[in-house]
Amino acid sequence: MKSKILKLFIRNLFLLTLFVAFSYNIVSAQSDNKKPLIGISSYSESDVVKAGRTYIESVRKAGGIAIVIPITTNVEQIDEILERIDALVMIGGEDLSPFYYKEEPNRFLGEVAPERDVFDIELIKKAHKKGIPILGVCRGEQALNVALGGTLFQDIPSQVSGSVQHNQKAPRNYGAHSIKVEENTLLYSLLKKGLDKNNHIRVNSFHHQAVKDLGKGLKITARALDGVVEAIESEDGKALGVQFHPEGFVYSGDDTFLPIFKWIVDKAKE
Repeated sequence: MKSKILKLFIRNLFLLTLFVAFSYNIVSAQSDNKKPLIGISSYSESDVVKAGRTYIESVRKAGGIAIVIPITTNVEQIDEILERIDALVMIGGEDLSPFYYKEEPNRFLGEVAPERDVFDIELIKKAHKKGIPILGVCRGEQALNVALGGTLFQDIPSQVSGSVQHNQKAPRNYGAHSIKVEENTLLYSLLKKGLDKNNHIRVNSFHHQAVKDLGKGLKITARALDGVVEAIESEDGKALGVQFHPEGFVYSGDDTFLPIFKWIVDKAKE
């Protein structure tokens, strides 16, 4: 009798173990397949908070879920937002105020958005401190540099001798000028298939400001052929900034720069 009870106990224990293992594998698989939440910074226009569909669709195409973060100067709310997202994309837009890097405004300084400046700088600083992956695009790259203590050329045409046209008059999916990508960098690994034998690739260009002095923990990974900085990345591999607009290509169906968005989505999964 005791032998039968023992056999029954062992059998049930075996079945219970199988059930627990099976359930764990299902939950684990669901967790692995869960798409990361990518926060997209925003800009304000006529009291409406916005972010371009180009960014949202690029994140979606790369396998993530995009959520637009409304501008706020409430520090506590920024902390709560960062607790909920897995990565951050800082988008393009207005000029950054030079007061953030202790300079007076150049006569060619464009439109600035004071409330957005406060929001973007604070958002980047807190995300960086928390180790949240960051992708900065155009203004987003510049804001990343400034948030980490760097400076900018306020106006390329008047401050960089011999510069090419950096504010193109062509569509967003047209590569207006070339950049050279440095080997052994994150950006090189992402764009390697699209580079020519000189490590050049053509990019779009919609800016008149650019990185001058680097922020702490950053390095230059690409330049235009006139020497203007076109990409930076952090030494810890958690932040990437590009001066061009990869989303402009991806949204139009050109996947040459899609690996940039795949990187931020994959990094978010970690």
